[in-house]
Amino acid sequence: MNKKDINFFKELLHERLEELLSHAGETVSGMTEQKETFPDPTDRAALESDRNFMLRIRDREHKLIKKVKKALDRIESDTFGICDKCGEYISIERLKARPVTTQCIDCKTKEEAFEKALGI
Repeated sequence: MNKKDINFFKELLHERLEELLSHAGETVSGMTEQKETFPDPTDRAALESDRNFMLRIRDREHKLIKKVKKALDRIESDTFGICDKCGEYISIERLKARPVTTQCIDCKTKEEAFEKALGI
């Protein structure tokens, strides 16, 4: 992978990290605002359901933040774009689709087939 590609992915990952962190900040500020009171239990239940949904989304984003940081670490250590399983280069197309990936498409396909066979 050339320097231009590395810089592209580094910038892409930094932008994604900033976006995810800003979402996390919005959630925290939204959760600490004054509590609303609802005379109708259905309205309260809807609010709680929405909050629960938002927290699940933020939990997934938290996991993605960790993956983005690890990808940035791999860029710094010159291992970005190299498959953890087979050591081959991961295609640029795959990295553009999922820049936090650690496996080439062949290894990931094999892993998913194995997990499916085991029922995981």
